[in-house]
Amino acid sequence: MIELLGFISYLITLYIYIIIAAALLSVLMAFNVVNPYNNVVRAIYNGLNAVTEPVLRPIRRLLPDTGGIDFSPLVLILFLMFVQSVVLPNIAKLVIGP
Repeated sequence: MIELLGFISYLITLYIYIIIAAALLSVLMAFNVVNPYNNVVRAIYNGLNAVTEPVLRPIRRLLPDTGGIDFSPLVLILFLMFVQSVVLPNIAKLVIGP
């Protein structure tokens, strides 16, 4: 069971990196640093969006409108870090016992 919790923690870390990559690529494309018409860039962007958008969309609906700044990746990262640092260790303590 502890190995499963460690694997879940690893997956959460990997997903945090994917969220950061998607946010960075989005900003780079918005400021024309990266060519959005390049097929490789577009494929990477579509892949990252396919993985992150289903989770970020409900968060965007809950957050108030802040203009052009999207805080949903930050909220999701903070939530995932909370799960990783508080929830998973408490589950591990329950499994191991006193």
